[in-house]
Amino acid sequence: MLSKLPVALAAIALCLVAMRLPAQEAAQPFQSMPYSPSLDLSSLDRSVDPCVDFYKFTCGGWQKKNPIPTDRASWSVYAKLGNDNEQFLWGILEADAKATDRTAVQQKVGDYFAACMNTAAIDALGVKPVQPGLARIDALKTRPELLTAIGSLHHEYQGSFFFGSSTDQDALDSSLVIVAVDAGGLGLPDRDYYLKTDDKSVKLREQYVAYIQKLMMLGGESAAQAKSDADATLRIETALAKASLTRVERRDPHNTYHMMTIEELGKIAPSFDWPRYFATQGAPGVAKVNVAQPEFIKAVQEELTTESLDALRGYLRFHLLTSAAPYLTHPLEQADFDFYSTTLRGVPAMPPRWKKCTRGVDGDLGEALGQEFVKRTFSADTKAKTQQMTEQVEAAMQHEIENLDWMSPATKQEALRKLKVIRNKIGYPDQWRDYTALEIKPDDYIGNVTRSYRFEDARQWHKLGKPVDRNEWGMTPPTVNAYFNSQMNDINFPAGVLQPPLYDTKLDDAPNYGNTGATIGHELTHAFDDEGRQFDDKGNLRDWWTAADAKGFEDRINCVRDQYAQYIVVDDIHINSKLTSGEDVADLGGTLLAYIAWEKQTAGQQLVSADGFTPDQRFFVGMAQWACENERPEVLRVRAITDPHSPGYARINGVVSNLPEFQKAFSCKAGQPMVHAPTCKVW
Repeated sequence: MLSKLPVALAAIALCLVAMRLPAQEAAQPFQSMPYSPSLDLSSLDRSVDPCVDFYKFTCGGWQKKNPIPTDRASWSVYAKLGNDNEQFLWGILEADAKATDRTAVQQKVGDYFAACMNTAAIDALGVKPVQPGLARIDALKTRPELLTAIGSLHHEYQGSFFFGSSTDQDALDSSLVIVAVDAGGLGLPDRDYYLKTDDKSVKLREQYVAYIQKLMMLGGESAAQAKSDADATLRIETALAKASLTRVERRDPHNTYHMMTIEELGKIAPSFDWPRYFATQGAPGVAKVNVAQPEFIKAVQEELTTESLDALRGYLRFHLLTSAAPYLTHPLEQADFDFYSTTLRGVPAMPPRWKKCTRGVDGDLGEALGQEFVKRTFSADTKAKTQQMTEQVEAAMQHEIENLDWMSPATKQEALRKLKVIRNKIGYPDQWRDYTALEIKPDDYIGNVTRSYRFEDARQWHKLGKPVDRNEWGMTPPTVNAYFNSQMNDINFPAGVLQPPLYDTKLDDAPNYGNTGATIGHELTHAFDDEGRQFDDKGNLRDWWTAADAKGFEDRINCVRDQYAQYIVVDDIHINSKLTSGEDVADLGGTLLAYIAWEKQTAGQQLVSADGFTPDQRFFVGMAQWACENERPEVLRVRAITDPHSPGYARINGVVSNLPEFQKAFSCKAGQPMVHAPTCKVW
């Protein structure tokens, strides 16, 4: 984990007390989770031919009846379930905040929530909480002092100061925890925002500079100083962006693995006292480090030695203040929201306060809150059934690998070895994280956020020199998502994603295997996508493919890339299929694996039609309806640059148009849009 987690800091003696805006909705906490079926007939648009546009057929009704809420950049089945989970957690947190007889877990999550909800106290502080940090930066009078201060800023504060550092698994030996240094220091979402010359990009940079100026003035600077800091920040960040790898380049793990000694790192950036820097982080005596992007670190060296001290201090002040803004008095919080949510992503209004505070608890105390969530929502029966489904999908993958006509026996043997040892982590961790050492107070929101950041930062650095904890999770239990970890060689399905309408115990197997089964298959397929396939059964970066097999694999992926490159994200912007191909191939392979697993699960059963659909049709409708979504054009432009996932319509139509099983189920004919030629098939 190289990026620093959100935190607050300390600040200027300027009293900016503002009234909070009223809540955006008259919502109430859920006392129990609402129910939505995993195959929703009201979400269909039966005026659309499924062989012409299957996504519109399955999701057109959903799109019409689900406008995007004012506090969202987009709205989807996943987002709606996430919102339901949050509303249920809200009820738990309100109870924990008010209870007098509480467990240690309930005390921490309840007090964090109560402190966050106390906006009067937050506003009364103004920007005082960040004053000490800003004063420390202002006191830096020499270049050596400033270079030393960067280490302290990384240790104490969340802000993205030039680069990031933390511990990570060694790509070549996943049993080892090593020190890693990566790129950072940008205030815009991606390097391309600084380099593109189209009108929208130029205008956005102007809006970014205006945001910096406004924020710095709210922090107490004069208009002239704020303008100088904004210009310096954009200039420095542009230089860093030019030296950054693209997102496509970062998909190749070889491009981000450059192990070197501290002495070698010192030759790239000699201005830093690297032993002192790592000692400050809590890792004294480090001998080696993986530098993910050496050219970027060279650019950091260049900026730190050629820019004026005034410019460098301005850059540091901005990154300190912008990282703290979401946790400060309303004017700063609003300025942050106006740029990062409204300007960048098109979101009209802030979320109600309870949402922000619930998300904050989940982010900083996720496994404490997760205990409260799991015991109320996730049964042993659900865990057992999803475990069985996972094993069936893995059996389908084994069968597919064994029968591939393009993979040699030697590569098959390695692939099957990797498949056999993949760990399935379902619902929640076997052992909960211990937050005993983290102090949470009911009347100190910014302090809670700061202490949470430092607690997590110290936890990460404490891993150095210890065995890798392969039981650790990278998502909290209420999260509506799932992931595959190449170096852990495991797939992870939090309890939050195993709720209706994504996993529905009230319905038949067809939509459940189409939905959750395809998600399981998707994550499993990531073990063998263009990035995951480069790691072996132990999670080590090792080339275990023959040259001919690797070429055969790439040829098949290129078929998918060529297909998806034709799809439009927004305006005239096409999918960057070199960025999305890992997810696109996982969608395609995962759906096929789920279909095979479903056939095995229902073998010998007398399946019947229901709701006007055959069992096969129910499988594919269930598979498609997880992806129903509406998105604002602003966020689509962000996603086109930054997101490795294709838009929902492409993730469904791109898959089914390559599956003969779908075409047979809906009697689609050659030449119709849902029959892609040539058929792309990897697994």
